Amino acid sequence: MRTRAAAALAAASPFICAPPAWPQDAPARSLGVVTVTGGQPTSLPTQIPTTMEGIDREQIERTINATDSGDVLRYFPSLLVRKRYPGDYNHAILSSRASGTGNSARSLVYADGILLSNLLGNGVGGLSFPPRWGLVTPEEIERVDVMYGPFSAAYPGNSVGAVVEYVTRLPRRFEAHAAASYSLHPFELYGTATTYRTWQTSASLGNRAGDWTWWFNVNRQDSEGQPLTFPTRLVSSGTAAGAGVPVTGVVLTRNSAGQPWYVLGSATEYASRQDHLKAKLAYDFPGSIRAAYTLGWWENTTRGRSASHLRDAGGNAVTSGPVRIDGLSFAPLTGADFPLTDERLTHYMHGLSVKSRTQGVFDWEVAASRYDYHRDHKRQNAAGNPPPAAESGGPGTLADGGGTGWTTLALRGTWRPDGMRGAHIVDFGLQRDDFELAYLTSNIAGQWRADPPGSVASNVGGRTQLTSMWAQDAWSFAPRWKTVLGARLERWRAFSGFTVITPAVDTAWPDRSDTHVSPKIAVSWQWRPDTVLKASLGRALRFPTVAELYGATSTANAQFINDPDLRPERSWTGELTAEKELANGLLRLTYFAEETRDALYNQTVFDAAANRNVTRVQNVGRIATQGLEFAWSATDVALPGLNVNASTTFAHSEIRENAGFVTTPGDTVGKRQPNIPRWRATAVADYRWNERWTTSVGARYSSRQFRTLDNSDINGYSYMGVSRLYVIDVRARVQIDKRLSAAFGIDNLNNKTYWNFHPYPQRTFFAELKADL
Repeated sequence: MRTRAAAALAAASPFICAPPAWPQDAPARSLGVVTVTGGQPTSLPTQIPTTMEGIDREQIERTINATDSGDVLRYFPSLLVRKRYPGDYNHAILSSRASGTGNSARSLVYADGILLSNLLGNGVGGLSFPPRWGLVTPEEIERVDVMYGPFSAAYPGNSVGAVVEYVTRLPRRFEAHAAASYSLHPFELYGTATTYRTWQTSASLGNRAGDWTWWFNVNRQDSEGQPLTFPTRLVSSGTAAGAGVPVTGVVLTRNSAGQPWYVLGSATEYASRQDHLKAKLAYDFPGSIRAAYTLGWWENTTRGRSASHLRDAGGNAVTSGPVRIDGLSFAPLTGADFPLTDERLTHYMHGLSVKSRTQGVFDWEVAASRYDYHRDHKRQNAAGNPPPAAESGGPGTLADGGGTGWTTLALRGTWRPDGMRGAHIVDFGLQRDDFELAYLTSNIAGQWRADPPGSVASNVGGRTQLTSMWAQDAWSFAPRWKTVLGARLERWRAFSGFTVITPAVDTAWPDRSDTHVSPKIAVSWQWRPDTVLKASLGRALRFPTVAELYGATSTANAQFINDPDLRPERSWTGELTAEKELANGLLRLTYFAEETRDALYNQTVFDAAANRNVTRVQNVGRIATQGLEFAWSATDVALPGLNVNASTTFAHSEIRENAGFVTTPGDTVGKRQPNIPRWRATAVADYRWNERWTTSVGARYSSRQFRTLDNSDINGYSYMGVSRLYVIDVRARVQIDKRLSAAFGIDNLNNKTYWNFHPYPQRTFFAELKADL
């Protein structure tokens, strides 16, 4: 996963990607800057002399047991996708060097320039906002490019962590593909011992005929996930006096704060069916102008279920009322302990672009996209309606997010006064991004699984809008020097905000606006023929999302508390890089530093009295991060056909100032930023045994980290904790004949149980079969 180099290096390293021809030019690298002049180009501004990484389709097929697009980022330096099970659609958040898995709004994910990042909110809580990974399937990916840090003026401040661009397939001739995969993972934890399975099938067709190119892909995934949450009672909350049914079946363990508690069962065990359809159509006009349209359709039907491990004297399951454990009486069990959910989501994505690719004096692009929550229903039993009665009906709620979505419009231009190899290449543009949240939660008195909505429980919504003007100049001011100078002017608005929580709150919030300028600079120097030194510095403004401002929600087992007065997050990020070309690869060492003021954070704590998780959004005064990132890629290591890609990252991230607190004033100052480990590392080696067989071994490591701002979660190996991560993955692929291939793999071969609030999968077996015409 190294920076894409010249054509010779691209041929040597599987991590360096060359696009399909349009027109027929090869990628080139000069002064640490990658220039992609042909093919289905990335939307990333490749003239930036900063850290960029890439992986292509062939490397994905050889090394990754991928069930969705988030999986292909598995071995990128400093990146982690918090994927809890195959098909994880609501918590799979991307983290980077100084942005943890609770900060989804600090990274950007695109597919062919279409925004997949869900910037309606940040992280998880009452609502969840991971990128829309389901709108890109692994088999349609041509390559993935990543730019680290907010060093391009072309992107808003959400790029402070990383910008990920998926470049998907457009055929050169007729193609037909079909694939089927199956995975299973046995899971044992807290009294659960079950094997979970996932099926996935897909088919795609594409062709290029004259000036027309089209691609059509369908995909279905049926997945089962292990329990993700667990009903509990603190041992200290029990009383000797009091009523209750004596029960057995509890598991005594310790929570993330090290306190003894009883685990009573399991919850949030999802069975999900996801259907995906993607259609792409492109037409090439004379003069190297291409018009392209993309339609994406994603539907998800999910059942979330719970199970009690408690048994009375007769061996019957106990799911309601007060209970007695080891002679102590505990608060009554409710539907909040054993939630049941039924979800039905139908989302649409549209993308339209017209662009020129002459590579002459001037090129331009007009692009627009729309992501639409056409239907977004979540039904849940009420706290007073526990199973087993809730399985067949009773009161509950219906949360409806229909009408939510975002729209983007971008006008871009590139001016090359002296051609591609001239002293100046100037990029500039105008952008408009609109985000609208509409989330209505209604009570259902009779049949929560089928009845229409009743009285309003809560109704939240509003809009944010970001209008931007930007420009940057890639200037080769000396034979061995290049700099990129840029700035981004942004005007942000938040308006039409309202929060209704029956019966206490009914507020229409005042409109807000703000204007800021974000300068950028990057410099590269060809110190030696094989060594480039690079430096980058950029300011980033991450404005509050509409959900952080207005999106208060409350369910039987979770509550989110918004803040309409949040300040924008302001970051200065810099990096220094030495990059050396080796005879058979590339070596990179990067020092990075970031200082963020008014950091926007969602903090989730468990309210034992209310028996639910409560998430509050807040500004954190100042967070400072420094670190080193080492990356190495090489081919034919020790013997022909053996490729190795490895990275190690050290980060020290600390809260330096904060007027807020968790328990007592000052309890967060001097503490580590949540979800940022001191150490993380990845490595993957693949070997081509012959023309048919390839095998790979991958490893992922992350040191222990904290989830809370005051670092009070000292026990990472527990529900709600964040533990150390060390897993080994293996994969073998065989080309059976010209058209048929198969692959077999195991993720988490060493069968580690590890946590990020929820438990990750344990050892998972994977098999796939593909046919290509």
